[in-house]
Amino acid sequence: MATMNFSIPDAIRDAFNRTFSGQNESAVIARLMQQAIAEAELQRRCQVAFEQRTAARRERPALTDAAARAARVSGRP
Repeated sequence: MATMNFSIPDAIRDAFNRTFSGQNESAVIARLMQQAIAEAELQRRCQVAFEQRTAARRERPALTDAAARAARVSGRP
């Protein structure tokens, strides 16, 4: 198992100690780190999906104004 050292503001340290008093602090930090890793991976996957969809949009043919107007009018009474 590895050891990590972090510098954090005193107010955050104090709030952490109050909130997680009586709990295994190493386990709490490990769980929070796992959550942060999962969130970062989700954000990365969302960004990749967005970029793929955006790129695909550029490859599709654009609808002209006349074609859009005709589609709106088509089938109307």
